[in-house]
Amino acid sequence: MESLLYISALIVAVAFAILVFSLVKTLKSANKTLDHVASTMAGLEKQINGITKETEELLQRTNQLADDIKGKTESFNTVFASFKELGDSVGQVNKSLRHVSDTVSEQTVKQSENIAQAVQWGNVVIDLYTKFKQRKQHLNLSKEETK
Repeated sequence: MESLLYISALIVAVAFAILVFSLVKTLKSANKTLDHVASTMAGLEKQINGITKETEELLQRTNQLADDIKGKTESFNTVFASFKELGDSVGQVNKSLRHVSDTVSEQTVKQSENIAQAVQWGNVVIDLYTKFKQRKQHLNLSKEETK
């Protein structure tokens, strides 16, 4: 029976040695994995720092661009306001011209009979003047022939 105890102790010692050996192997593998994870995390940290720096620079440039656009937009607002005022002025001029045109048209319609008479009298005067010139020219020719 004593020998059975020794054999049991030996089996327990061998099992314990196998367990320790397996545990050491597992821990070494876990250590390698953790080292790999640590190096990956260090690389990732460097990349994140670079991205953060670039993002900050991009944000600053974006803010500068936004400020520039805002300033230019405000400049354009004054230009557009001037164009609006110019458009309003042109509208007023058009309105005035339309009013004058309407007034002239109304007066022309009202005075159309007088205008027609004036044109007739003008034609009569032109005819008389033409006849007078022809007669004068005819008389001048007759005087020259008699000489």
